[in-house]
Order: sequence, then structure tokens, then C-alpha cells
Amino acid sequence: MADLPTGFWSGWIIVLTCVSFATLVWIVLSVYFSAGADDVPESEPVWDNDLREGSNAPPLWWFWMLLSALVFSLIYLMLYPGLGSYKGLLNWSHGKRIVESYETYDNSFQGIRADIASANLAEIQNDLDLMQAAERIFKRECSTCHGPDARGQASMFPNLMDVDWQWGSSAEQIEQTIRGGRVANMLAWQSILGDDSVTQVAEYVADMSDGNAVTHPGQAVYQQNCMACHGADGAGNPLLGAPNLADNIWLYGGDLETITASIATGRAGVMPAFAERLDGAQIKLLVAMLAR
Repeated sequence: MADLPTGFWSGWIIVLTCVSFATLVWIVLSVYFSAGADDVPESEPVWDNDLREGSNAPPLWWFWMLLSALVFSLIYLMLYPGLGSYKGLLNWSHGKRIVESYETYDNSFQGIRADIASANLAEIQNDLDLMQAAERIFKRECSTCHGPDARGQASMFPNLMDVDWQWGSSAEQIEQTIRGGRVANMLAWQSILGDDSVTQVAEYVADMSDGNAVTHPGQAVYQQNCMACHGADGAGNPLLGAPNLADNIWLYGGDLETITASIATGRAGVMPAFAERLDGAQIKLLVAMLAR
């Protein structure tokens, strides 16, 4: 929320407001309290003894309306912000009003949110209204990356509807991922292994994902450099965020060229943390939606 204007702009607003107010007062006084008929020049035409051009004032109710507007404006400027940086006697502001509205909203739904946060997943998953709320939260917070149907997109953001989860698919692991975020760290092996070894490992991994892993020149290189994270059988390790290489489910692509690029240049995907953006109830709804 922007602060009230200060310095030059505050003074400029005060001048404009006061000049406008004084001008309106002058107009009212000049119209209803101007010089009488005796001050009218003798050359001014007169009809029916007392009817002179321009001598009839506007209706009196106009005067009371303008006077009421002036009084209201004066009281308003005394109580509320209107004169530059002057905050008014009530010290009212849009920012404070928004904060109060948020507090009222939070207090109204605090009990419901606490119930959702403490409920078990089965109860939430069996409640149609809560699952619809979870879908709305997902579309607002997650669909930009993972797609509106949660099936990933752009060969960069993972499919959340399959059985393959890089950091684990249990409810606890999913909640940890949402709350704290994740930072993947697949090293670049080009400078370490060289072109030939990178190609050999890529071919071996491709065969492994197709279930055709046999003796291959890349197997020895894999066992020496890759097995510590991805395992001897390529099943991966959720604790390290090392994906399963043997299930033919790929984030960046499973063709030989893409696998080679992943090994050569590495990957560093980032899942942002949502602990400060979403409350416990919202995170619980998302977990219930995804942990099925």
C-alpha cells in the first residue's frame, strides 16, 4: 500500500483542495449575496417595473444543497485524509481497512481451517466440496507450471498424476515438497567423463529404461559414477531427489539425444517453497488431491 504523499506533492494537494473549496464558497456568496437592485446601472432594461435582466437568483434549495456540500466537505477533510499527508482525526487509511478486513476474514474461517488441517486425508478425499476447493487452489497456485490437469508441461515441470515422484509420493513427502520446495542437482558430467563416456552412459540408461539393460560399455561408467545416487538398478533414491531411470517415465524427455544432454550439461530444476504463501489447510487440501 502506497504511503500518503509528502513534501511537494502534499503541499500541492493542499493548495488545490483549499483553492477549490474557496472558489466554491465565493461562487455561492456571489450568486446569493450579490449587490441589490439599487446597484444595477440605469441603462439596464426593466420590464413590468421590477423585472430586470439577470436579477433572479437560482432557487433557494440550490443554496441549501451547496451549503450542505460545503459543510460535509469541511467535516470530511477534518476527519479523513484529503489534505496531502494529513491523516485526519480518525487516522483512517485504505491499508488499515484492508488489514482489518483480512483479520475479520481469517477469524471467520479460522475454525474451519483448523478442522481441515487436522482431518485425515481419507476424510478430505471423500468430501466433494473440499476436493473441489483443492482443485481451485491447485489451478490458482500450481497450474501455471504443472498444467491445469496436473500432468506437467513443457518437458520441464513434472506430471503429478503418475506414480513417479522424484522426491517421494507419500503424503508426508508431498507435503514436505510443497512446504519447503525442492532444488534438484544433477551434475554436468561432460568435463568429467568426456564425450565417449557420456554417450555410452546415455545409451546404457536408454536401454535400462526400456527394460533391455544388458552388458554395455556404459554399464561400467554408470556403476562408477551414477550408481551412488540412482542405484544399481536405476530405481533412484527419493531422499536425494535422484529419479528412477528404469521406469521409462521422463521429465525432460527419454530419447537418446535428451538423455545425453541431461548427462552432459546436468539439470537444476527448482520447486519453490509455498509454506509462506499457503496456510496449513490449503496445503492439506493439495496433499489430499495429489496423494491418491
